[in-house]
Amino acid sequence: MTRAALSLRLDLPGGRIGPGKVALLEAIGHEGSISAAGRALGMSYKRAWDLVDATNRLLGEAAVQAAPGGAGGGGARLTEAGRRLVEDYRAIEAAAARAAAPRLRALLRRLP
Repeated sequence: MTRAALSLRLDLPGGRIGPGKVALLEAIGHEGSISAAGRALGMSYKRAWDLVDATNRLLGEAAVQAAPGGAGGGGARLTEAGRRLVEDYRAIEAAAARAAAPRLRALLRRLP
């Protein structure tokens, strides 16, 4: 049987958080760099930075702490606020997937 997937976007008072921003935050945590995270996800540095900036504005605090590059390297890391955002989103996503699973299975059974 074909599978169905649930994609979740949270419309919050200051903006939206969805799978793309969360994947970027996770990639920054893994890669240690905004540019490397963007490359890993197939997006430009500017796009990655714009998403980080939007997330920071949404939270009212930094989700990512970046150090300038240059000869010393630079880099970026998730702040506690960024880690909590990812954790909360993934928990909400998992709860929604569990709740939707019976309906998704029923829907799939009715599809050609």
